[in-house]
Amino acid sequence: MSKLVLKSAALLTAALILTPALAQTVKADTAASYDSTGQVTFTPNTDVTGPVDPSDPNLPYQPTDPTDPDGKPQPGTAGPLSIDYASSFDFGTHPVGTTGIVYAASQEGTDSTGAAATRDNYVQVTDKRGSFAGWSLSVTQGAQFATASGDQLVGVALTLGNGAIQGQATSLPADVSAASTTLTPGAASGTILGATAGHGVGTSLLNFGSADGTSNSDTSVALDLGTTVNASNQKAQAYTTDLTWTLADTPANA
Repeated sequence: MSKLVLKSAALLTAALILTPALAQTVKADTAASYDSTGQVTFTPNTDVTGPVDPSDPNLPYQPTDPTDPDGKPQPGTAGPLSIDYASSFDFGTHPVGTTGIVYAASQEGTDSTGAAATRDNYVQVTDKRGSFAGWSLSVTQGAQFATASGDQLVGVALTLGNGAIQGQATSLPADVSAASTTLTPGAASGTILGATAGHGVGTSLLNFGSADGTSNSDTSVALDLGTTVNASNQKAQAYTTDLTWTLADTPANA
């Protein structure tokens, strides 16, 4: 194609050289000019964002809540800056007298093909404000693990470990995270996941396990029973605690 173009140009040049009288330049005078404008406007997006797959955030995922009889997780928060999902943790059933560390089960759910899937436990945040202002996510354990009648497992410690950021291909993911956070009942954690200005746009996840969403999934959320909690103070009952995830519209510190 290049050869043909060059040949055509050579033939045109030859014609101009042989017939200079025919090669005249016609210049049009500008009678008037006028400027018009193009415009497009975007507004904050308040559509609800559902949970996505920790192993591939570009795909949907339906997690199962192991602490709910129907397996249905709480719906995400509304608004352009939202907490879409946070795992609940099931540390299993153990005989009275168990000490040391027990781990939360992996996140069970349904992947985009409708098949059962095992994934890391995770928390998911979406920023569709369009401000690029950043944000900060923290978590608070409301009180110590306790029975329905109020008997506590004094001294046990809940740790969210192996934190790894994931983001959708069309996102500018969060850029601040805590690799490991041990919670103190009644006190908020520091920033567990966050975005400095210019980051955290779109959907970001903090996987408790690995960036691939499947590794270390069953050894990353730990409940340390220690040695003070033993057969002398363990009742054959269920012990529960509540976690409150708080999203602030202030940028995280890098």
